[in-house]
Amino acid sequence: MTDLEMRFHDAMIAIYEIAKREYRYNATRFLQMVSEQGGLAAARTLLATSAPSEGFTMLWECGRLDLTVEANVLKTEFATLFTEEEKAVARRRLAEYGYRFE
Repeated sequence: MTDLEMRFHDAMIAIYEIAKREYRYNATRFLQMVSEQGGLAAARTLLATSAPSEGFTMLWECGRLDLTVEANVLKTEFATLFTEEEKAVARRRLAEYGYRFE
């Protein structure tokens, strides 16, 4: 795992921890996926689905789309880890749910 991949992995763990601490959302399947596959592979798996995850929907309900995998994928520091197609999926999902890009 490269340093950048490790930083992304840590960012994925961080969004889990924030959601659990601030919203009492215990995303055990998400954490298991990240732990077993690594953050990068887990993100790619989630982006490859046809619909947003349960966690995405929960975070939208909490008004925290910034804590989604999709928002993490679009962070400038992680841009080189993902294909243009993967970033387009993330951008589209966030836009469909009213996310305001900075």
